Amino acid sequence: MNDDQNMLPLRILIADDEINIRKTLALSLETDGHNVSAVSNYQDAVAQVSQSFFDVAFVDLRLGTQSGLDLIPAMISVAPWLKIIVITAYASIETAVEAIRRGATDYLPKPFTPAQVKLSLDKVAQVKTLEQKVLSLQEDLKRANPEINFTSSSPVMQRAITIAQQAAASDATLLLRGESGTGKTILARAIHGWSPRSHRPIGMVSCPAISAELLESELFGHVKGAFTGAVQDNPGRIAACEGGTLILDEIGDLPLPLQPKLLRFLQDKDYERVGDATPRRADVRIIAATNADLEAAVKLGKFRGDLWYRLNVIQIELPPLRNRPDDIEPLANHLLAFFARNAHRHYLGFTEKAMNALRHYSWPGNIRELRNVVERVTILCANEQINLKDLPQTIVEVPATIQIGAALSLQKLEEQHIRQILATTKSLQEAASILGIDQATLWRRRKQYGI
Repeated sequence: MNDDQNMLPLRILIADDEINIRKTLALSLETDGHNVSAVSNYQDAVAQVSQSFFDVAFVDLRLGTQSGLDLIPAMISVAPWLKIIVITAYASIETAVEAIRRGATDYLPKPFTPAQVKLSLDKVAQVKTLEQKVLSLQEDLKRANPEINFTSSSPVMQRAITIAQQAAASDATLLLRGESGTGKTILARAIHGWSPRSHRPIGMVSCPAISAELLESELFGHVKGAFTGAVQDNPGRIAACEGGTLILDEIGDLPLPLQPKLLRFLQDKDYERVGDATPRRADVRIIAATNADLEAAVKLGKFRGDLWYRLNVIQIELPPLRNRPDDIEPLANHLLAFFARNAHRHYLGFTEKAMNALRHYSWPGNIRELRNVVERVTILCANEQINLKDLPQTIVEVPATIQIGAALSLQKLEEQHIRQILATTKSLQEAASILGIDQATLWRRRKQYGI
């Protein structure tokens, strides 16, 4: 279908009431490596799109007594990403305009040649590639993160990266573990980039950042009217990531009622949207990340054992920054160069005293905290070199203990206390327990204080 051997196989649906057209077009498309399904009527076409993923649909304008024009919006409402190519023996400018107005991507009059089908699919492939590039650029702009740099002198970190690179080529579920801020989601995105799925979408859902009531809809989608506020269909993140990767951040906070539904998807790739009993399938790789002690959560009945075993196919442990002291200097310099370039500034680096302070700090917020500190000094430092005085006081003078009655505001007292607890505990779950707050509250406090 495409002389370019790099063109990826497409999942194509043919909806035409003429059996010869269905067979001939399907054979031509399958010969060129595409995956093809064919139906003869309106109802079967909607059912197929509802239950399976398709990149493209060839739709005849006359399906028996029903109109293919009406089928176009019906299919798009179920699968907004679907590209529809209208085919008809009754071509006219009016029907072409109406088909495009209703959401079709292209228009093909019968009889058509293989060359015309090829050209139409080329257009679709180009549109999909451009859409994916736009989505990737939007994600990059949102993150505004420095380039991923996984060089490390830490044997533990080196082993983690090696396992990640080896596992990237497979479709296995991955579980990334480590303290908050150690770079789990950054590594997850890198794994997607190293994998054969890199040309497909990638998405992320933060389990503690969304209420339990909305998390199911966010993951699996919902139909219009499924609950108050559901004013239109939502395909969900799983459908949006078809063929690609979905990152589930802080999987330990996944509500118990949702855990069997995720388990089912991991095992069978089946799921249902909220408010719709129609089974759906999706080809999506799951990468889960957590800083929680899932084994302890299983024993306490807060996390399903069967889901834990299903997630724990390949486990990758990321060490905290305080256990990688030799990595602090190259990371800090890398971040400084990135933020200086963005701010159109030039710095000669850190003074020896400033770098020593960075090396000896415990970094309870790990790489995320280091990133925030370097971004701050890049904005505020007026000299060519970052001095000790340019660093936050929490790094320059970290108090050994918090003295009750000291001349500190309650806010500062809370910040220092949270920092010290995080520095001496193994997980956010343990820290939240000591502080007497839930993990969602601790997550908000860390965001507030830049930890």
